[in-house]
Amino acid sequence: MTLDRRDFLAACSRAGITSALLPGILYTLASQSTEAQEQLVKGPSASVPAWDKITPEMLDQAAQLAGVGPFTDAQKKMMLDGLSHQREGYAQIRALKLPNSVAPAFVFHPQPAASAGPRTIHIPAYNPGGPPFNRLNEWAPDPNVIAPAKIEDLAFRTLGELASLMQARKITSVDLTKMYLARLKRYDATLHFTITLTEDRALAQAKKADEEIAAGKYRGPLHGIPWGAKDLLAVKGYPTTWGAGGFEHQTIDEDATVVQRLDEAGAVLVAKFTLGALAMGDHWFGGQTRNPWNPSQGSSGSSAGPASAVAAGCVGFAIGSETLGSISSPSTRCGDSGLRPTFGFVPRTGAMALSWTMDKLGPICRSAEDCALVLDAICGPDGKDTSVYPFASFHWDPGLDWKALRIGYFKSAFEPPKPEPPAAPPANESAEDRSKREARERAERVRRDYDRKFELATLDKLKAMGVNLIPVELPHMPYGAMTPMLEAEAAAAFDDLTMTGRDAQLTEQTEDDWPNIFRTARFYPAVEYIQAARARSLAVKQVSALFEQVDIIVTPTFGQQLVVTNLTGHPALIVPNGLRGADAPPPESTAVGADENEGGPNTPVSITFLAGLYEDAKLAAFGRAYQEATGFHKLHPKMV
Repeated sequence: MTLDRRDFLAACSRAGITSALLPGILYTLASQSTEAQEQLVKGPSASVPAWDKITPEMLDQAAQLAGVGPFTDAQKKMMLDGLSHQREGYAQIRALKLPNSVAPAFVFHPQPAASAGPRTIHIPAYNPGGPPFNRLNEWAPDPNVIAPAKIEDLAFRTLGELASLMQARKITSVDLTKMYLARLKRYDATLHFTITLTEDRALAQAKKADEEIAAGKYRGPLHGIPWGAKDLLAVKGYPTTWGAGGFEHQTIDEDATVVQRLDEAGAVLVAKFTLGALAMGDHWFGGQTRNPWNPSQGSSGSSAGPASAVAAGCVGFAIGSETLGSISSPSTRCGDSGLRPTFGFVPRTGAMALSWTMDKLGPICRSAEDCALVLDAICGPDGKDTSVYPFASFHWDPGLDWKALRIGYFKSAFEPPKPEPPAAPPANESAEDRSKREARERAERVRRDYDRKFELATLDKLKAMGVNLIPVELPHMPYGAMTPMLEAEAAAAFDDLTMTGRDAQLTEQTEDDWPNIFRTARFYPAVEYIQAARARSLAVKQVSALFEQVDIIVTPTFGQQLVVTNLTGHPALIVPNGLRGADAPPPESTAVGADENEGGPNTPVSITFLAGLYEDAKLAAFGRAYQEATGFHKLHPKMV
């Protein structure tokens, strides 16, 4: 079919499309060459359709059409590469040729959120055909735990140990709370993990906990235990800063559901911890949060403060959040155990929204069992967050026969990466620059090969435990082309920042930071969002099919699975997996706080276990078995 521009524009006019810009764009798209249209449907391996290069002038015109901007020349320059890469992803999603029967990967509940009163920890979870589930029956104190002579010697103890001492009244909540508050004040000067101490609230809660326990009103394993919240959780009477410039004095007149539930469990909130600005990285409005194992390094993010404080022995546990790695990454860097729950397991009411279809709240602790005890207290519907699945239940069974589980592993993820054809060198690269670039690439391969030894040792350890490892692989899909959904939702969540120019108050302003990402996401078409969501539905189905073959999957923490399972909502348990030795390759940079300053001697590594949707308890039980066999979770940094 051929198109006549004059007839096309006349048809637009008759249809009521009178903008000078929109008909021209429609005509240009409609009249793309046959060759370009054919390229469009060849699949993910096909080259990008022959679209014109995006120019700053196009951005000006598009900004007029979208009703955003105007943008500065520097802002437009930062946006160009991201927009070009984003456009490449459209072709990959279109190449899936999604049938009409594939629905988007989100659920719309048309009913308004119901009001709900406070939930106590005694409310039974959904258990069809079985007896009511009593949370307190799933944990028993250890009568053999001995209180140390100095209360500070408890700083790195697990929740189970602290709870056993608390229940037996061998320690008091007030003493434990004062000890952790003192450590928070002492180490914050080096690690920068605290935004707000909630000292008055904490001491009042601790006093109440001691009185209740003395009266025989024991609430369970979190009763009297000090904890800290990532500062995207609202706490009445205290700032909720989201770690971001421009929000330093923001207050929200409610307690987040997770905070309410931990109050009900008798836990003692001692601090609100740092997060990278608006949940990205470890840089916040007050500086950069550091890694207790090597304070010249950042703690990674965005649950930077919770991970650092737990690792430094400054709280019994903490609550973090993950959208695309924000529990996994800092738990790895700081040597913690982190549980990213199944999406829709923990209500996010009162938490900052970044991505409504990907945000998850979860515990960062010293052990897998600790994570289970915390998740037990915070999971389940609250009648307000409609994303929470009403029929999921958490049945923590530390005595689960894990040897009966089918354990898989992503075989290719444990193999050396296949050599890739050398990329074309940058234009006009000097011989000196080429030498430096090649040296960096060699050093990165050496660091990756060194860390792979820990991953392979995991497989050997599991085999020694009697596990028959079953090789599996992730389904092949264009997962990266689905992630702009997150950026589009985030841009909507913080629309006001972009539209008012307040994004200039955020700490980080590079092309990889929120201000530029939010601006770029404004140009992500709604149709492409829906197509990506439909592709995501296929991904959920195909990844879930893996867990019909196996119960647990072992995987390196980073790599493609991290993106995939955050998209599909599957739970992940990240556990410490040893320390790099004195022979470890040095970081790419040793500059204080540099992004490239990671790894190196005496820093932690991790391994990740995955499970099927709402199989979080099974996941924690297997992680507990691995930790009992290795003891890596008992390692902690030497604090000075």
